[in-house]
Amino acid sequence: MKVLLDTNIVIHRETNIPLHRGIGHLFRWIDNLNYKKCIHQVTVDEINKLKNEEKLKGFSIKLQSYNVLPTTAPLNPLVQAISKKHDVTDKDVNDTKLLNEVYCGRVDFLITEDRKIHLKATELGIEDRVFTIDAFLEKVTSENPQLTDYKVLSVRKEYFGNIDLREKFFETFKEDYKGFEEWFNRKSDEIAYVCRSGHKVVAFLYLKFEDENEPYPDIQPTFPRKRRLKVGSFKVALNGYKLGERLLRIIFDNALRFAVEEIYLTIFPKRIEQERLVGLLEDFGFKYHGIKTSESGEEQVYVRDFSRSVSINEPKTTYPYMSNRATKYLVSIKPEYHTSLLPDSILRTESPENFVENEPFRNAISKVFISRSFERSLKPGDIVVLYRTGGYYESVVTTLGIVENVITSVEDEQHFVSLCRKRSVFSDDELIKWWNAQAQNRPFIINFLYAYSFPKRINLKRLIELGIVHDIESAPRGFKQISDDAFKTILLETKSDESLIVD
Repeated sequence: MKVLLDTNIVIHRETNIPLHRGIGHLFRWIDNLNYKKCIHQVTVDEINKLKNEEKLKGFSIKLQSYNVLPTTAPLNPLVQAISKKHDVTDKDVNDTKLLNEVYCGRVDFLITEDRKIHLKATELGIEDRVFTIDAFLEKVTSENPQLTDYKVLSVRKEYFGNIDLREKFFETFKEDYKGFEEWFNRKSDEIAYVCRSGHKVVAFLYLKFEDENEPYPDIQPTFPRKRRLKVGSFKVALNGYKLGERLLRIIFDNALRFAVEEIYLTIFPKRIEQERLVGLLEDFGFKYHGIKTSESGEEQVYVRDFSRSVSINEPKTTYPYMSNRATKYLVSIKPEYHTSLLPDSILRTESPENFVENEPFRNAISKVFISRSFERSLKPGDIVVLYRTGGYYESVVTTLGIVENVITSVEDEQHFVSLCRKRSVFSDDELIKWWNAQAQNRPFIINFLYAYSFPKRINLKRLIELGIVHDIESAPRGFKQISDDAFKTILLETKSDESLIVD
């Protein structure tokens, strides 16, 4: 297998002090799987433009450990059309040349953090062969569990004072922020969200509520008076497990709890990991606001409007809010898959230790649901009420989700597996069985956002008493549309936070 690496990944990897330590994790996987690390001639040409002779000499030596593609594929007419549509700079043109090698089948995968390349890959229909670092690590860890040598633990609350600041994880904070150690020690009695692999910190999140009287003299343009949640520290070092999304969900949960109008954070765009974080934030509705100036330098400020509004076509950007005008569905999920896919909806009768977040799909906000339901008319923005099956007393409604999109046109088995692999509870072999189980009724795919876990569970017996389900024989199998009144009743019975539902 040949893996083509984007120029920026090579440059970050081969600097004297790598700015993204996760790249080492990526390269270790590539080596363990005996994949060929390839670079394009445009990468060599770009590096040869370095004016510092000493750096140039060092890079020339390091590039010998890569396989430079000996030929360049002629630009496919379809790729050429995409180039004319999107390419403005010489860099854009060079990026398209990398993409062309994948399209023509001369390499198996391309790994890049460039969002424009991913956009072009989607338009060419080869998005399943073009990966970010995170997405590639998700792929290989799910396909090769026998090679995974660590276990990611659940995110837990910890006092700052119990966290060892000497860990390597915190080195980038110390490099970026003057006085970080003093600040950290002053927080000794405050709480942070921490995720560990073994005893090592691999993810860290600190949040601070700020009321309308908080001053912002160092942010330009200045903030108007609002209740805000500040994301004081947000870092994920371990890739491939969707920990960024896991922490993002905690941010949104706290924003709801404090009833804030905005969420914001500041970030130095120095490293690939920070660029990737910005991309994740933008996917979920954060927008660039301005600059914060301090003795550590200028940071970029990103803001997420958290007022009660809904985008039907882009539900991520207004997550976790959902529209009361959307169509509502009751959907069944078997017990053996329920808590693995929806870990925050664990039942009291289940042990949390059996659902440690060592799978990407458990941490992800975006989930894949596979169904053969006759009801296939779901659309973006629709609301799903997930119902854990189990019988008259044991079946319970547990979770609210928001439909992102529905895929009913699937080409073949391989396409089905590639669409489901990263965010589904099923292994590749199980997905293949699902695809082939009923040739006359192939499964379809629903991508949905895991939005809310009901505080109180109501079982099938109660659903029948309330008239939401007619009787035990008509309990949902697949997707069943329910009325607005039935949905309202479920919210009241489960003592849910109705501020999530926007009229």
